[in-house]
Amino acid sequence: MAEKRGCGFDSLVRDCYRSGGYVFAPSPATLQDRHAITRIARLASNENPDPPSPRAIEMAVAALSQANRYPDEHVTGLVRALREYHGPYNFVVGVGMDGVIETILRTLVAAGDRVVVSTPTFSFYRLAAIGQGAEVREVLRRKDFSVDITRFLKEAQAAKVAFLCSPNNPTGTVTSCSEVEEILGAMEGVLFLDNAYVEFCYEDYRPLMKKYDNLIIGRTMSKAFSLAGLRVGYAFVPDWIVPCYSRAATPFSLNSVSAAAAIGALQDPAHVARARDRVFGLRKMVTERCRFPVTPSGANFVLVDVSPRTGREVSEELATKGVLVRSCESFPGLGDQYIRVSIGEEWEMELFISEINRL
Repeated sequence: MAEKRGCGFDSLVRDCYRSGGYVFAPSPATLQDRHAITRIARLASNENPDPPSPRAIEMAVAALSQANRYPDEHVTGLVRALREYHGPYNFVVGVGMDGVIETILRTLVAAGDRVVVSTPTFSFYRLAAIGQGAEVREVLRRKDFSVDITRFLKEAQAAKVAFLCSPNNPTGTVTSCSEVEEILGAMEGVLFLDNAYVEFCYEDYRPLMKKYDNLIIGRTMSKAFSLAGLRVGYAFVPDWIVPCYSRAATPFSLNSVSAAAAIGALQDPAHVARARDRVFGLRKMVTERCRFPVTPSGANFVLVDVSPRTGREVSEELATKGVLVRSCESFPGLGDQYIRVSIGEEWEMELFISEINRL
């Protein structure tokens, strides 16, 4: 048997992937193994506790019978369903909003181009931009987590792409349409507005697509539509980017089962309405009854300041009681005294309130 060649090939790995990376929330399976708890309040990943719409399941099962064939490369059926749901906009799709973000950056950003991120926020913007060789500038929000528009625009003037999340992950902060419009009017590059949680607030940014050719609005089917496990993301885009996005996208990236489920989910708006009503009610309950400060939120989660404890300490202590929340220490610029708590079912929120108030 030939001797294996010597080590050293790891030196070929790019420096940006030698450490760091996306930090995942702890899994329920880990908690079950560690603490022998069978019923867990799953409040760490901002999931919808309701299963998918019956219509989504029905269409996904039907699509399985043709899974031996490649999906429609243009995802025509899903794009048509998105237009029926939202109106006559241009859409692109991807494997989760993460896939849309990666493809947008691949389309627009070359090595050395500037990308601006309003932070603390979802860490994947920075990771994906670095993957393209971009120069990433992070602009801190104010102490109340609102966007410092003057500072943001100062950095964004020379940027190819700027990222802004509203409602923001992990703070839940909502940036108004008027503030977004102020940013758009002063930018020469593209603003990617992440609306993953927009179904849980009262802002509607879609009319801005009719006024600005430098706006992209990212959406996901993971939250309000209960399709987190099928990874369906999409974006409202200006018409000039559609053919370019298609050239940059990974071929057949969104599988046919996920696309079919998304079409079915869009045909059941009552499912989203139920999720929205539950989040509004339970978010208010948590804000009023939690004895630790809760940041005002427009999302299906709340940010809780547990100082003088740390987020890691509190999340680990809650885990022993069967409550899984997210420590926010991995979010740059946020500090280590916060936990992010998803809005789940009523029993989950009652258990969370009971245990957090014991600390």
